Amino acid sequence: MGHPSGRRRGALSLLAAGALLATAATTAPASARSRPVQHARPALVTAPASLVNPFIGTSNSADDFPGADVPFGMVQWSPDTPSRPDGGGYEYNDSSITGFSLTHIAGPGCGAAGDIPVLPTVGSVDTSATDGFSHTAESASPGSYTVSLSNGVKTELTATTRSGMARFTFPATAQANLVFKLANSQNGDSNTQFAVVNNNEVSGQVTSGSFCGASNSYTVYFDMVFDQPFTSNGTQAVRATEPPTAGARPGQSRPERQNHPTLHGAPPRSAGTATPQTAAKDGYVTFNTTGTQVVQAKVGISYVSTANAVANRTAENPGWNFAGTESSVQQAWNSLLGRVSVAGGTAAQQTVFYTALYHSLLHPNVISDTNGQYDGFDSKTHVVDSGHGAVYANYSGWDVYRSQAQLEALIDPQAASDTAQSMVDDYTQTGQFPKWSENNGETYVMVGDPADAILADYHAFGATAFDSGTALTDMVAEATTANNNRPGLAYLEQLGYLPSDGSYGCCNFYGPASTTLEYDTADFSVSALAGALGDTTDQTAFANRAQDWRNLFHAGTGFIQPRDKSGSWTGGFSATSGSNFVEGDAWQYTPMVPFNLHGLATAMGGNSAMANYLTTDLSSLTGANGYTDLGNEPSLDIPWEYDYIGRPYLTQQVVRQVQDQIWTDSPSGLAGNDDLGEMSSWYVWSALGMYPETPGTSDLALGSPLFTQAVVTLPSGNTLTVNGDNAADNAPYVQSASWNGSPWNSAAAPIGSITSGGTLTYTLGTTANSAWASAASAAPPSYPGAPGYGNTGISADSASSSADFDGSGYSYSAAVLSAAGVNPGSTVSAAGTSFTWPGAAAGQPDNYTANGQTVPLSGTGAISFLGSSTNGPAGGTATVDYTDGTSQSVAVSFSDWTLNGGSATPLAGNTTAVTAAYRNHAGASTDPVKTYVFATTPAALTPGKTVSDVRLPSDTSQGALHIFAIGFTSASAPPTGAIVSGVASNLCADDNNGAASNGNRIQIWGCNGSAAQQWTVEPDGTVQVVGGCLDVTSSGTTNGTLVQWYTCNGTGAQQWKPGANSSLINPESGKCLDDPGSSTSPGTQLQLYTCNGTGAQNWTLP
Repeated sequence: MGHPSGRRRGALSLLAAGALLATAATTAPASARSRPVQHARPALVTAPASLVNPFIGTSNSADDFPGADVPFGMVQWSPDTPSRPDGGGYEYNDSSITGFSLTHIAGPGCGAAGDIPVLPTVGSVDTSATDGFSHTAESASPGSYTVSLSNGVKTELTATTRSGMARFTFPATAQANLVFKLANSQNGDSNTQFAVVNNNEVSGQVTSGSFCGASNSYTVYFDMVFDQPFTSNGTQAVRATEPPTAGARPGQSRPERQNHPTLHGAPPRSAGTATPQTAAKDGYVTFNTTGTQVVQAKVGISYVSTANAVANRTAENPGWNFAGTESSVQQAWNSLLGRVSVAGGTAAQQTVFYTALYHSLLHPNVISDTNGQYDGFDSKTHVVDSGHGAVYANYSGWDVYRSQAQLEALIDPQAASDTAQSMVDDYTQTGQFPKWSENNGETYVMVGDPADAILADYHAFGATAFDSGTALTDMVAEATTANNNRPGLAYLEQLGYLPSDGSYGCCNFYGPASTTLEYDTADFSVSALAGALGDTTDQTAFANRAQDWRNLFHAGTGFIQPRDKSGSWTGGFSATSGSNFVEGDAWQYTPMVPFNLHGLATAMGGNSAMANYLTTDLSSLTGANGYTDLGNEPSLDIPWEYDYIGRPYLTQQVVRQVQDQIWTDSPSGLAGNDDLGEMSSWYVWSALGMYPETPGTSDLALGSPLFTQAVVTLPSGNTLTVNGDNAADNAPYVQSASWNGSPWNSAAAPIGSITSGGTLTYTLGTTANSAWASAASAAPPSYPGAPGYGNTGISADSASSSADFDGSGYSYSAAVLSAAGVNPGSTVSAAGTSFTWPGAAAGQPDNYTANGQTVPLSGTGAISFLGSSTNGPAGGTATVDYTDGTSQSVAVSFSDWTLNGGSATPLAGNTTAVTAAYRNHAGASTDPVKTYVFATTPAALTPGKTVSDVRLPSDTSQGALHIFAIGFTSASAPPTGAIVSGVASNLCADDNNGAASNGNRIQIWGCNGSAAQQWTVEPDGTVQVVGGCLDVTSSGTTNGTLVQWYTCNGTGAQQWKPGANSSLINPESGKCLDDPGSSTSPGTQLQLYTCNGTGAQNWTLP
């Protein structure tokens, strides 16, 4: 998860990653590829808990903890050290312990939990005491922690779900103390209570919260009993920290506090810095251990009451069998971890794998008591729903929707189902889903609406035992009505993006460009769950809205970029700037379209263009130069995206590099905050050779397995077996694969593999096989949506207010159109093309207002558009995408639908298709102004290619561009003729002396009709003369770069597309063909220059 914005993720102690992809994987013919000799597979692991190293992630800012816990437990009894990293509380490089607190959260990015620290001391009582230790006297395993302190006390800890058990072995002394540092929760405490029940039992409570500086609060109650009486007890006054203030409950909408930090910057530590308000008390008890040196303790906690803490302890640990309790929890861990059994790999790889799986299953956490009671988000006491085992809390939503939720559902579908129901109940209590909640309080940390993805993830991966129908209803409501989780929803609906200059008010909103992408993922997740439940209406609607990312994709730069409310791109853009992004930059966020990576590749210019992007982006794995940062969530999907562009061997290569360099069997062996297991879950999936790239679905992009064999027990009870024949650390490359014995040549896991199971067998090697799963049909699924019409332009004369074509209440008359033969679904013929008129009835949406929408359709030959513009003529550049992954730019311009009230003539290239005698006006009968519909001159498409979709212009000049239909006709020869300068009509672009010589200058010259001036505008985006191409010298991108004749070579230096004001743009540079200084001197060589709309950049093409 992010961390407060002032601090990026913890620095990674890695090898320099900048050269990781400097040398591409070598490839060889299949017959020559290295195939190590296959040996018999080793036995599967049978006791996985014994392989877990809880000390992994306890340094290097991962902020995991080594103490005693159970899967998803309420209690995490673990040591804290003086530097007290956020949430985990334990830094491996520290040499003393400040206490053993009962609650911890693994790497949340801000201080959290650390409640009720208990420290054994000897001698006089000091509630601020710490004590030294050595790692040689320390050990940990799932559910167990042991350390001997330098004061001579040995501490052993274990746990159940809601209770902890300790065995303290003191020296023989009359002053063996247990100090309760009640005011020392990680974020401090506003209220503490310590009570002696009898000489074997104490109880109390603490109130804390303020996660990342938010206004949440919670109270945790405890009751502890001992197996021998204490001889004395007492309290010591300490300075209490400021209590968390009552924050905005979900459903309210008041601005956040001005000092509310964003996660993940570095808020000040609460403890010791807040203004003291009341006299809090720490407590202590003292034992005489001169006779019996071992003191055992059992503690129960509850977020409801002390009585429930007693009941939790009594129900879960009634006896005094420490070894039995420890054994039971280790059995529980073996049972859960054993749902994935692996064989092979090195000992270190097995340890890293099972530790990552262990860390993935620590959160969320049970918050309900053994009697079913829990404190809800409305601060009322509720009871667990019938049919569910527990209520869960602690959702790091922005983080865990990416891969942890899917893994939780796969490994423990009951816990995941109960968590899903808990989230539905949270909505019932507050009117919104939890976003980043700590216990029963919302913090509004991070952005987006991640609950949608979490719920859809759970359902897709087999955790279906929850009220999914109500969940979907609530998800749709949250996605369509104003609420604290979606501030800016009105902008999203009006503009299709969140503007950089918008007003958002509530709830920690920031980073509008990346937050738009988060909302897109949330919308797609709503669509996915709707589809799974048979709701095709919401499935379609939200899949379409999820494509809003296109509104922020800048075709000129190839990046997601911020825009303001006017639609203009925000100035001063830098792809390495974090401005308008959340914990990242445009390099890291542009690939974050996990549900439509084919669409993203197409927008970038095709698979090759996206491959170049990814290779640059992955030249660092640690955020150097603003590139990929595998220590933070926005980059986690990036290594897998080669699968979608026909290069899965590069996914195999990069994922293995990440595994080897970032995850190691050491305290620093995890990158960045673990974020409640999200980072660890990435490793688990990657080691299995697969990754849940698309939230809300069970789709799995394939890499290659780390182990010789892995057997996963699925929620259905079936098993998924992944065999890695010849698996070795230096053999990540798939040579071939089979599914249930039949050849498998796809970069996606077989449909149903996560539910029905089966056997996926790879043959691996040390040399890349670039042919395997490289076909377009072998890519994992992408979901482009099918955007519907967004404008209503036709009204019945009797209902003129039912349409508004131009934003001023005017519309076409359905009656007049019908008289002209234009009816819903009819054929309109113009410009040699037959179009199908929209089938919508009058008063229903019937046309696209061009804003980057993608329109799926198929055709060949030449393409034409049917429509008009409003508020003046309008033009822009559409992009035609082909089924082979390539694309082509096509200029689209329409005349004003009234020809400016009859005072203008149609634009060149417009054919009048329909003429209507009058138009309608809202609130009136008719308006006697003629209206028109136009067809564009067909543009030739690339011969032999088939269109897969058309992306409408995202930037249009002057008015609004409306499109009623798109049609195809037979291809005509590409246009050939003069390119006439806007500086003077007698000047033309000219190939000096008509020479077919590389480097020959392209110049201004008097128009003469010679071969040197006969330019052909080709469908592939090139502009050709005398058998060569208009070329930017050395692929330059700076102002003043000269333009020349050069042999056509398919590079970006030879790509051109029509732009606004009759300009000719080179997309690679984003600059325009320019006559320097508007020169009229023959022989002046043309250049690139920033597009400025002047006559020097105005060119009339043939």
